[in-house]
Amino acid sequence: MDVSPARVVAASLLLFAALAIPATLTTALAAESAAESAAVSGPVIAKGKKVDIEYTLTLDDGSTVQTNAGGKPLSFVAGEGQLVPGLESALKGKTVSDRVKVRLTPEQAYGNLDPTLKQEVPLDKIPEDARKVGTLLSAQGDGGPMSVRVAEVRPDVVVLDFNHPLAGKALTFDVLVLSIN
Repeated sequence: MDVSPARVVAASLLLFAALAIPATLTTALAAESAAESAAVSGPVIAKGKKVDIEYTLTLDDGSTVQTNAGGKPLSFVAGEGQLVPGLESALKGKTVSDRVKVRLTPEQAYGNLDPTLKQEVPLDKIPEDARKVGTLLSAQGDGGPMSVRVAEVRPDVVVLDFNHPLAGKALTFDVLVLSIN
């Protein structure tokens, strides 16, 4: 078979063109698909975004600690430390209408119990109706108001626990993202 150099060059050009078309077409389709996905999904939770959520917080025994389901949304600004670290991390990159259910270890939430955060206070410094184990009292700390739990009542002292009431507990958050601005 006699093949002229012109035919070889023409065949080579056709082959290169044929190989390039699928790559170009694939790249164009991928870009179009990404643009459609971004348009459909909308904004994502990222640092500085104001986010509204509905949530239910439960413990491992199934008891509900707190919920705002059907009520006023919880608003926060992502990346400003307004949520416990594990929840903030689980919500990063989510979009409106995403539902996230996440179980956090104590380290990802309010930390482990710190025995050094207990303090004995003379009995007469605590109101009589608050001298019951489990009673929550308000105190003024360096960072502002805080809750203090009565951990123990003895004949002459009350032991106050300055740990967060949920410290040392695994927490499960069931969250629905309502809005992102």
